[in-house]
Amino acid sequence: MRRVVIAEDSVLLREGLTRLLTDRGLEVVAGVGDGDALVKTIHDLAAADALPDVVVSDVRMPPNHTDEGLRACVELRARYPQLGVLVLSQFVEERYASELLAGSTRGVGYLLKDRVAEVREFADAVVRVAEGGTALDPEVVQQLLSRSRKGDVLANLTPREREVLGLMAEGRTNAAVAKQLVVSDGAVEKHVSNIFLKLGLAQSAEDHRRVLAVLTYLNS
Repeated sequence: MRRVVIAEDSVLLREGLTRLLTDRGLEVVAGVGDGDALVKTIHDLAAADALPDVVVSDVRMPPNHTDEGLRACVELRARYPQLGVLVLSQFVEERYASELLAGSTRGVGYLLKDRVAEVREFADAVVRVAEGGTALDPEVVQQLLSRSRKGDVLANLTPREREVLGLMAEGRTNAAVAKQLVVSDGAVEKHVSNIFLKLGLAQSAEDHRRVLAVLTYLNS
């Protein structure tokens, strides 16, 4: 059973998230209302050899309601690389996503709060991040796609390859990408191979190259 700590200053939303995740088979081991309390709670759990699998945190929390939750998550990722972190935001703010993803996409997610209403997808995203995967909101990915990319490392990718890479950045498997694009698994595998080749990612473990490709995409 995956273990979760929730950081959300709204008691109502925090309790709702706890119930939602508990109903989906996850164990919520703690709930806190600000960034400092989140950091302390994780430190205490780690000291007791009970580090959770994932933190689900609002970006904006007391006392200033700016980026306290994000700051806490960045600090925790630096201290505990094995800890999954999924942040929730009211709006798409690329700088938050970029800061959270700096260095590694292992066990990291950035979703809009609206996604919580899509219970199954939200719970799946929490589990995916807890297991070391990635979960990026489609609207964040769309904003990244819409940037001007003249002369960047992705310039050689075809529109379809960029679409596949964008779905990979959301944390989707090849099978899920194929389902979304209504193509065969083989077609997606060919696109992914071409992406690796064009990004200059040498032959290595598939998961490792996938993470490097997503990092290249997000940092371009």
